[in-house]
Amino acid sequence: MTEEEKKPIQVFQLNDEKAEFEELELQEGVELYEILNPKLILYFVNPETYRSFIWAGSEASTRMKFIAANKASSIRDKIGPAIKISTVDQNDESLPFKIMVGLEKPKSIEAEEQTGPAYEGKAEDEVLLKNLTLEKIVLLLEKIGLPDGYKREMVIDGNNIYGYLETHKEYLGQIIKERKLYRLKDTIPDGPYLAKELIPRILISYNRVVLTELIRKLTPEELKLENEEETKIYELNSGKLFKT
Repeated sequence: MTEEEKKPIQVFQLNDEKAEFEELELQEGVELYEILNPKLILYFVNPETYRSFIWAGSEASTRMKFIAANKASSIRDKIGPAIKISTVDQNDESLPFKIMVGLEKPKSIEAEEQTGPAYEGKAEDEVLLKNLTLEKIVLLLEKIGLPDGYKREMVIDGNNIYGYLETHKEYLGQIIKERKLYRLKDTIPDGPYLAKELIPRILISYNRVVLTELIRKLTPEELKLENEEETKIYELNSGKLFKT
């Protein structure tokens, strides 16, 4: 698909008096981050990546945030029901949102590998690195996260290799995401192993390799299915933030 064929990002502003989102007509040359205003709640929809974000300014009321969470799905459904809805607050924006509005440049896996791991081995994390259990490994994986559009397939801890699985369970009336590691018994044969289509990512602390994970880039079809699943969970959770 060429640049000319790509669908533009649509932006909607919550009208507090009408309790509805209204689409904005942006002037040519205006960057999306330039319209962010502490008093507003904006809804950004990118049909190409199946991602959308409710952005809440620091001065937006709790009432406005509640209305936005309930009204965004109706806007999304008109554009594409498979689009995932995420919520971000001013000064606590996620990297995917910053990339969408132009506050950050996209970062490829190749660039990440060249610049080194983002994990800094801070003192408060050292307790997690001592006597690693599967539970502590899962906590570390949650902390370092994943590049947008990628899936974690395997994790290597010393001489042990694990599969990685994410499931959903109900807890206190909400559907949450649960992460687990499981031993790969006979899945991988003895001898040299070529991790085809998998990208190694190394977690380093104080010049020591803590973990190695093998990740894979999702296909457009897989990304669409993943967003559909998270959208359903979002709706089952009554429009509240999907808890990860």
